[in-house]
Amino acid sequence: MDLLRSLPLGLYLEQPVTWLHRLDPRVKLAWLMTFLAAPLLANPFWRILLVVFLILLTLSARIPLRVWRQQMGWLLFLCCLMFALTAILPDGLNAKHQPRLPADELAFAQQPAKLPPAPTPNPWYNPFGWGQPKTSAPAPLPGLEAPSLPQPTDYSYVVVKRGPITITRRSLDLAIRVSTLLFTLIYSTNLYLLTTAPEEVTAAIENWLEPLRQFKLPVTEISLTLTLSLRFIPLVLEEVQNLIRSVSTRAINWKKLGLRRGAQVWLMVAERLLENLLLRAEQIAGAMKVRGFISPNQHRVEWYQFKLRIGDWIAIAGIILLWGARFIWGGTV
Repeated sequence: MDLLRSLPLGLYLEQPVTWLHRLDPRVKLAWLMTFLAAPLLANPFWRILLVVFLILLTLSARIPLRVWRQQMGWLLFLCCLMFALTAILPDGLNAKHQPRLPADELAFAQQPAKLPPAPTPNPWYNPFGWGQPKTSAPAPLPGLEAPSLPQPTDYSYVVVKRGPITITRRSLDLAIRVSTLLFTLIYSTNLYLLTTAPEEVTAAIENWLEPLRQFKLPVTEISLTLTLSLRFIPLVLEEVQNLIRSVSTRAINWKKLGLRRGAQVWLMVAERLLENLLLRAEQIAGAMKVRGFISPNQHRVEWYQFKLRIGDWIAIAGIILLWGARFIWGGTV
């Protein structure tokens, strides 16, 4: 089992170089923030449109099928499962409440103007009326029952009613919101990391956070930490892969070990994994110290040379058009 290929989430695709790779990382970061913020307070149609746009963006970039099939396949399955479960679950509006108008409103409005006599109050020695005969409510007048009026429009709160399965308008709207938001947040971030090198990501973040230097925030330290964390992800997957292979090659009979001894084996594996990760971190720190890296401000490294091209300006114009369409047609209804 190769975890570096079976779990490609968050990894950078070096080959082939698509037009998404050639875009400026600052522009791609702005597009990522757009995909993360545009679904907020948007209608279901706009959320579905963002999902379709992400899929078309992946197909237009001509990313290999083996890459996006592993990333998008399970995510689409998870989102469809979330949509189905949310749609058939109760929508939370089944609470009983007292109607504002009486049930027999028409008969109530056509009652005679002569009001019935007021009920006599209970005497002071029996304020609760214990032992007195109960008076029955007056019967409705004959011929004044409320008729069953037809529905004036084709509106129906219940969309599907098939046996125990009930889908209402609220549950359907909630299912679209949850499933599309999950797909947009995960896949847009993954697509950004897939087509942007870690050095470009940190350089773009450092460039966007440059105004925060006036507030004495350690922008360079934050970008360096992010770069090291992104570089550390493949090392973690490699260590996990090596430990799993070492356990599988020993042909351990887990049925004979039992639950307790099996847990002890996996506890030893987890302890070994933690030791290996700490050793890798110590090696990285030693390599930086040997190269004379004292402080990010004193040992500046130019991660990426920023230069806006024609495609970048077209992408910036696309962001402006997308936000204009969002405010015009994407608002909540």
